[in-house]
Amino acid sequence: MVEHILQFHASQPRNRVEKIGLFLRRNRRLIIGVQWLIVLLYAAMVIIPAFLPLPEADAHIWNNLRLFAQFCFWGLWWPGVMIATVTMGRVWCGLFCPEGSVSEWVSQYGRGKALPRWLKWSGWPFVAFVCTTVYGQLVSVYEYPQAALLVLGGSTVAAVGIGLLYGREKRIWCRYLCPASGVFAVLAKIAPLHYKVDRDAWDKHQGDFEPVNCAPLLDVRRMTSASECHSCGRCAGQRDAVTYSARSPFSEVLDFNNPAKTPDVLTLVYGVLGVATAAFQWTLSPWLLQAKLAAAEWLVDHEHFALLDDNVPWWLLTHYPEANDLFTWLDGLLVLGYLLGGGFLLGSLLLVGPALAARLLKTEHLTWQRFALSLTPLAAASVILGLSMLTVTHLKAEHFWLGWLPWFRITLLAAGCLGSLWLALNLVRRANAGLTRQLPAFLLMLTPSALMATLWTLVFFVW
Repeated sequence: MVEHILQFHASQPRNRVEKIGLFLRRNRRLIIGVQWLIVLLYAAMVIIPAFLPLPEADAHIWNNLRLFAQFCFWGLWWPGVMIATVTMGRVWCGLFCPEGSVSEWVSQYGRGKALPRWLKWSGWPFVAFVCTTVYGQLVSVYEYPQAALLVLGGSTVAAVGIGLLYGREKRIWCRYLCPASGVFAVLAKIAPLHYKVDRDAWDKHQGDFEPVNCAPLLDVRRMTSASECHSCGRCAGQRDAVTYSARSPFSEVLDFNNPAKTPDVLTLVYGVLGVATAAFQWTLSPWLLQAKLAAAEWLVDHEHFALLDDNVPWWLLTHYPEANDLFTWLDGLLVLGYLLGGGFLLGSLLLVGPALAARLLKTEHLTWQRFALSLTPLAAASVILGLSMLTVTHLKAEHFWLGWLPWFRITLLAAGCLGSLWLALNLVRRANAGLTRQLPAFLLMLTPSALMATLWTLVFFVW
């Protein structure tokens, strides 16, 4: 043990960022204590508000637990988690996530079964994200704590169940099934902070070294991407080869040694930019309203009234008579169609540019998946803009001054568009093709940014 400690401290940290990683490794007990505190707060704020009455008309965030919990979860928590992921990698997963912490803890006492083949399917994070997003909209998870308890509590129960069945002190749920894992994996690609592995230093290291308990089951020695790393710091300093480091936010997408995986691309395009965007905008969309009026008129004219009934259980569609908030079967079908159909249509349109650009340039590493990953900055800006709409709703209710809001939205959207275009430009310049093909390819890559900018302009300034 003494030899191990001496080896661990032999290499002095070269900068403050590296010191952060080493601090996290040396202070696991502190981190675990923080995690359990978050678990308790999370449980209290998910469970207690679900049994409280509707807030009074003059209730505020600071004097009503239901409103306070809604603001914390949807106004602060989710936007903050996404911002943290884009800037520091998956630190939420590794240091704070209550589901991951509980799942890893219970796995110590579980059956430790081998992972079945179906569980390791790479498409689960995308499917789980789409299903959770759509279901959350149908039951109004942002507005009602009963729905939040059902969705968030159900996810936590599933994480505990997976922990009890599979793995030993590992986060099987987080690695393969977590609904947010695919989104975090995509956004972490542009994080300017990550754990860098020096493969040569790892292989040349002499002497014994304590193995790393990597909770998400990563092969640390071969790790080249921030996508699956939970940024927990457990491997910092390992074999004098792993360091918490700063990098260009564009470096991973531009590094052809990092594969552009199709599941990541599908999550990015059809999940974050497709279904999630539709989820953020459907309540404001005049297209959905017109479709509802036309469908309702047709049903009445033909005396088909079943779809106009609102006798739907609250766990299937929004049903809160005390708040005069009732979904009919028609509402549910239209919202479902808008989210899935609109998300698929938007995602497909966004892929046109990358697909045609790759086909035009005909360069080995410049696949349509690689070009699609250049939309990651745009996706980050889009999801933060969408989640901040919930923050703004609460702040407006409390009469906060929001004169800065239009400029914030314009700046963030412009940053996302410009970041994606910069990535696209650098990819095009690496093509084995002349200017006559590079220029049209870049122009094709303008279309996704233009489409998303148009949609968000409609949401914020037209509708």
